[in-house]
Amino acid sequence: MQAQRHIRRFFRLVIPPTVFLGLTAYFCWNALQGDHGMRAYEARLGLKRKAIASQKAAEDEYVLWQQRINSLSERALDADLLDERSRAMLNLTEKNELVIPYGKNDRLY
Repeated sequence: MQAQRHIRRFFRLVIPPTVFLGLTAYFCWNALQGDHGMRAYEARLGLKRKAIASQKAAEDEYVLWQQRINSLSERALDADLLDERSRAMLNLTEKNELVIPYGKNDRLY
């Protein structure tokens, strides 16, 4: 009878703190390692930083392409400069033009 009382008392004194410590350990582990824990939060922040960087790069590229498109408008092109450049690229001249030959290493452009 005395032994049974000691066993019950032992379980009353040991089981509740053990269960509490087990639950505390479980919740602490989940707070750090779980799907919504600190490590998952850091991983999501890293993904967010990458997404913001790629969005910034896309916006910069968009601005660059917008500038290129705007420079193709008819008002932005100089007719003389366009004519000169097309003649240089196609190696064409008119009858009254003076041609000065350059060597391979002496490039104009």
